[in-house]
Amino acid sequence: MPYSVRGRDRATGRPRDRGQVAIEYLGFLPVLIIVAMAAVQLGLIAYTAQQAGTAARAGARNASLQESAQDACAAAVSSWLADGTDCPPAYGGDEVTVTATVDIPSIVPGWDFGNATKTATMPLDH
Repeated sequence: MPYSVRGRDRATGRPRDRGQVAIEYLGFLPVLIIVAMAAVQLGLIAYTAQQAGTAARAGARNASLQESAQDACAAAVSSWLADGTDCPPAYGGDEVTVTATVDIPSIVPGWDFGNATKTATMPLDH
């Protein structure tokens, strides 16, 4: 038996599986990318919801002092979320309620995840 035959394993004489792992990895790569994008998107949704809560509290605090709720909301969120933030105040009795609505950005073009909405109520400062 010859010492080496091209393309065959030296010990067993069977054909080698060269490149098999690389091909399997390339086949699994799209699944890994989709899972990673889904994880990032879920984190982005949670972060936007947290920012909406912060915006609602800041807007209610400003509105209770008879100042602009919208300005406080926009200043309270990250700059890249500020353009998609809306915080209208609703006065009733001795309190003000601000509902902050922040547009949830999408990392997948064409997918819309809607808005994150949070509400905060504070007493009016007389």
